[in-house]
Amino acid sequence: MTPTRARRAVLGTAALLTAAMAAVSTAPTAFATPAAPAVPAAEPAPAPGAWYKAAHDTLGPQHLTPAQRALTAVKQAEAERTYERARAYGAAGALAGYKVSGALHQSQQTSYWCGPAALVITQSAHDEVGGRSQRDAATLLRTNTSGTAWYGIDINVPNPTGYPMVDALNHRLPGAGYVPKALPYSPTATDKANFRQHITHNTDNDYAIAGNAWEVPGGPHLVGHPNIEIFHWVSIDGYNTDTAAGQVNYLDPVGGVSTSVISWAGPVPKSAHISSDTITTIMGGRGYVW
Repeated sequence: MTPTRARRAVLGTAALLTAAMAAVSTAPTAFATPAAPAVPAAEPAPAPGAWYKAAHDTLGPQHLTPAQRALTAVKQAEAERTYERARAYGAAGALAGYKVSGALHQSQQTSYWCGPAALVITQSAHDEVGGRSQRDAATLLRTNTSGTAWYGIDINVPNPTGYPMVDALNHRLPGAGYVPKALPYSPTATDKANFRQHITHNTDNDYAIAGNAWEVPGGPHLVGHPNIEIFHWVSIDGYNTDTAAGQVNYLDPVGGVSTSVISWAGPVPKSAHISSDTITTIMGGRGYVW
């Protein structure tokens, strides 16, 4: 079935922040009576590979700026509304199959340029411009032979936040209002539900999500990837309306790369479908930009 392409404007960063700050300033102060202690729930089993991530992670504590926290709150409320509308349309049969924002694939040009490739792919979902320079993107992201950082690098843009992909997308798409969503090693049911809301929100507003995968031995992997540790950026640009975003579409920069550049690239598709819960788990320990 031919995918449906989203085409609708999203609130600009300034408007979202204004709404967020207004909500904070006008919220009444409430004093609740302390509730009785809840009975502890059984701890869910850790995600496959979560122990490996916990034992090998070298990323320090992450911090959101006040503006990012305010913007995230406003976007989350809008994402919940968008998701409920999408579910209603799906249940009514108004939509069928995959709805995509229409990102334009590029194969990464070096073994460590998945981040630059994901940046230009994700950007193209909104402005429909293909063929941008990965070298320029790598310079902006401060990518090196170790790859593109999830957090901890200030790039050359006004008011950097330490999240290179967030700052690069907002710099290149003024008003997009991208924010980071960090995930624990074992994403919870709430994390997975939030991701379904976020990909629905972004797709319906004509934006893709940049996902930072951390694949580890014994854990789930992206389509065609071997059972080894891989840090990797992809662009997630659509969802299955029949399953209320239970499956998503993503573009993989490794797709189309010569095996002389990446030895295991051969079976990796340029575009693939995957369970939204699975890709959320794969991004555990890092996260995504939405």
